[in-house]
Amino acid sequence: MNLSMLSRGAAALLVVAALSLTTTGCAGRRREAFLLEKARNHVYRKPVAEVYPQALALLKEKGYSFKAGQSGFEATTEWLMQGAPSSLGTTQVRYLVRGIEKGPGQCSVELTRQLVTQSAGAANTSGRASDITEPAVRADGGNITRDEALEWELVQRVDAESASALRAESEKIQ
Repeated sequence: MNLSMLSRGAAALLVVAALSLTTTGCAGRRREAFLLEKARNHVYRKPVAEVYPQALALLKEKGYSFKAGQSGFEATTEWLMQGAPSSLGTTQVRYLVRGIEKGPGQCSVELTRQLVTQSAGAANTSGRASDITEPAVRADGGNITRDEALEWELVQRVDAESASALRAESEKIQ
């Protein structure tokens, strides 16, 4: 066996390894997208009064507190700083949690995330930190999105049987 055959074999092996990694990465992203989409549209086979408190508990575990005076199955968290403040601005996040009845003993939960970044001192020349009240929503709605990853976390917590079935179904995705 000569050196050129050895290097061709090594090159072929390298190409096969690179292709399998690329394919695995793409399949992994497709599986994740599948699970997030299923979480977004998931209907729990439980009453909203049972699922909604678990959604609130999930956010509380992540450090969020809720505004006083919330009623029914809708609540808004207080703003929570994400990361450390910097000269580029301070990023804050809050959530709107909605429990929606879908029929007798069925519901869905929407976790909507609002993100705002305030530039340090851009409009504030007082030297004091400004409070976030209601930031302007961009015309394209880019700072308000459903948090499908958190909704998937809730599905896994509240409906482990469905989560396992969805995960098994996602494994079939190539």
